[in-house]
Amino acid sequence: MNKFTYLLVFLFFTLHIAAQEFNALVIVNAEQTGESNQQIFKTLERDLTEFINETSWTNKVYANQERIDASFNIIVSEYDSDMFTASIQIQASRPVFGSTYLSPIYNYNDRQFSFNYREFQPLNFNLNTFESNLISVVAFHVYTILGLDASTFSENGGEEYHSVAKQIVNTAASGNFSGWKASDGNQSRYQLNEALVSPIFSTFHNVMYKYHRKGLDIMQENPREGKEVIAEAINELKDINDRRPNSFLLRTFFDTKAEEIQSIFSDGPSVTIDQLTQNLTRMAPTKRENWSKIKY
Repeated sequence: MNKFTYLLVFLFFTLHIAAQEFNALVIVNAEQTGESNQQIFKTLERDLTEFINETSWTNKVYANQERIDASFNIIVSEYDSDMFTASIQIQASRPVFGSTYLSPIYNYNDRQFSFNYREFQPLNFNLNTFESNLISVVAFHVYTILGLDASTFSENGGEEYHSVAKQIVNTAASGNFSGWKASDGNQSRYQLNEALVSPIFSTFHNVMYKYHRKGLDIMQENPREGKEVIAEAINELKDINDRRPNSFLLRTFFDTKAEEIQSIFSDGPSVTIDQLTQNLTRMAPTKRENWSKIKY
């Protein structure tokens, strides 16, 4: 093999490695099952980690430092043969410009999660067919994270990814697993995706961009202006709450952001927060303890 061929091989593998989008940690906890042999759960943990981190989910090239930090924490409550009953907690974050801080963009506890899995079975994703509820659920959350992440960097940047997640919902609805249909309750993957692709909630995507790109990302240089922009962005969510009180989308947002919002407005230069705290209490009354700790 000559030097030119070596160079081509090196560039191929470099681009292939850089193409992946995620730096994900997967944890599978099966203590509740009482199983003494934990090997299959360790295999599942390893296989899912490789599946998420080594799959190219988009046609974009991500440098190592651009990969999205995420965690997938699976709690298996029942296990029988190849059938698993579980819940999965997914979290993801994005870096804030000029700092080492990672801002949470997704925090979702998916309780409608059961699946079939055999040790060492190949994990493959096909957008147009429903073959595995395990793969469909993970892929749904992957594309939802990609959409939310993209929305924080460019206006309506996540639209294409939420559309892919919609395709996953439509395809998976043909199976017999919960979470994919309108009839599966108001806290399901179906309901979350419906909100993310609905024009009724279009303000949400504008808020994600404004909050992160025009607010958090300038706080290193101008903390007062950053805080003011973030307050403005949060106040804009009131329009959504007025139209759809107690919407699942806003509950998911505040589950993700409550502690961060409390921290932002409890330190640094003071800004006017009277309207902000009123709106926060109205939009997310279950986070009242967080809002009560905002100092100024």
